[in-house]
Amino acid sequence: MSRRLVVAAAQLGPIARDEPRDAVVERLLELLHAAHRRGAELVVYPELALTTFFPRWWTAPLEAADHWFETEMPGPATKALFDEARALHVGFFLGYAQRTHDGHRYNSAILVERDGSIVANFHKVHIPGHEHDEPWRPFQHLERYYFEPGPEGFGVWSAFGATVGMMLCNDRRWPETYRVMGLQGVELICCGYNTPIHYPPDPSQDALAGFHNQLVLSSGAYQNGTWVVAAAKGGVEEGVDMLAQSAVVAPSGQIVAQAVTSGDEVVVAECDLDWCARYKETLFDFARYRRPEVYGLIAQRGNR
Repeated sequence: MSRRLVVAAAQLGPIARDEPRDAVVERLLELLHAAHRRGAELVVYPELALTTFFPRWWTAPLEAADHWFETEMPGPATKALFDEARALHVGFFLGYAQRTHDGHRYNSAILVERDGSIVANFHKVHIPGHEHDEPWRPFQHLERYYFEPGPEGFGVWSAFGATVGMMLCNDRRWPETYRVMGLQGVELICCGYNTPIHYPPDPSQDALAGFHNQLVLSSGAYQNGTWVVAAAKGGVEEGVDMLAQSAVVAPSGQIVAQAVTSGDEVVVAECDLDWCARYKETLFDFARYRRPEVYGLIAQRGNR
């Protein structure tokens, strides 16, 4: 009998700069209920799902941005989401800005099982954008000012009857992200993203934003024999057009379900977890076909 898991990518539309946490959590709860009605056992929310994408603004000193960050999970605003998910017996992946008690700031995600237990906390590894105020831009992308890169890398965890990994936004563009999890037998990767369609350093890429998103999700899934569930925050948020196209991608690289709007929307698919083995045990049988002895340059050479 095959292992099957019904998953949902819970896409969000824009979150206004002054939208309170409680109002956002109400939207998350509505998506949770919609996913539950369609049989979902795991709901994947976007990156920074509790706030607007605040790295588009310069704030100094850094401590003046503390109100965007969570210091506990669950916290006062998110407890209702944890409680309702537990009552419905639905797990979730939630992206948020985290400030630790010892002063670290991470672009984070949390994975919560169907019984409400916290499986793991993930810290985004590949931090894009810039570190300093660049007022020439039509909007800024100051993730490197607000967040430290996650030091732990890419782990996997036993949850939802599968081997599950996590990544956030820019992580999905890097093949090493998927391969490190693939080497650990990953079968399902949860991903949240906030992607502006306009890219000021090279506007020629704007028209390719959707293609590039599909390209990296599909290639990562296929080359590592894993499902990928990717949830966006889309629409025009504070004047910035954000890519939607939330999707569920099969181990074949095929998109089996995709959002058709740029607003709040639930995308549901049934994942046959045993489908992963068709690729892990044939074309991408790592033990048989990989040649790590000739890949040394990847890890030996510093960044250029």
